[in-house]
Amino acid sequence: MKKGKKGKKMSYTIQSGDTFWSIAQKLGISVDALQAANPGVNPTALQVGQVINLPGGGGNNGGDGGHGLPPSNGTIPGSTGGSSGGGDFVAYSGPASAYPDPGQWASYAALWDQNSRLIRFNASEAELGYIHTAIETVARDSGVDVRCILCIIVQESGGNPRVVATNNGVRNPGLMQSHNGVEFNPQDPQGSILQMVRDGTTGTSSGDGLKQLFERYGNWYEAFRGYNSGSVNKADLNDPVGATGDYVQKAANRLMGHSWPNM
Repeated sequence: MKKGKKGKKMSYTIQSGDTFWSIAQKLGISVDALQAANPGVNPTALQVGQVINLPGGGGNNGGDGGHGLPPSNGTIPGSTGGSSGGGDFVAYSGPASAYPDPGQWASYAALWDQNSRLIRFNASEAELGYIHTAIETVARDSGVDVRCILCIIVQESGGNPRVVATNNGVRNPGLMQSHNGVEFNPQDPQGSILQMVRDGTTGTSSGDGLKQLFERYGNWYEAFRGYNSGSVNKADLNDPVGATGDYVQKAANRLMGHSWPNM
């Protein structure tokens, strides 16, 4: 690992078994920031001895401990690359490191094709279009991987804009069952769908969204557990901590493009 002025890490030499995920975990940076610092590098074809860049001098991104999401610069994070998906449900368990590297996730195109068919059971074609636009708009604005937003919408509500709010001490309304955010407004379907997606992704005045949770935990799997439970047992992400035990497991399978009965 080479260092620049004042000891800041500037580059990293690939070692046997390295992936962007393992490097990010090792160095305390986010996978998204690492990918943004290496736009010409294929994360699924790393070679031993290959030198890659580290983001932001490596180690601090916007003062949040190195876990900040990179600015999107007008692009849609997570919209390029990825596999074609497919396969059956896998019973992932344990800590975040035991879950699939985001470089293995299915492509956004594959995930949209799979999940839009599910959303159609719960939304009109017009509403599906509003959801599609909202997901991409919020991903671009927030820097959150568009695939995470899509999969959490399907996980939380099946993509049903009219889903009933739950309340187990905290009111969770809307497409992403956000922290006391907005509900569907039939007088403004497009605007309310956009706001529901914003509430779940970037949080509300009452609580965090996916963005803040990723910045807190530094990986998506712990962020998902935090989103569902409010707290995280890092050694076992299937520990429900009072919420849904298989929440992270199912989110990982959705992101891989796996399918299973009643998904």
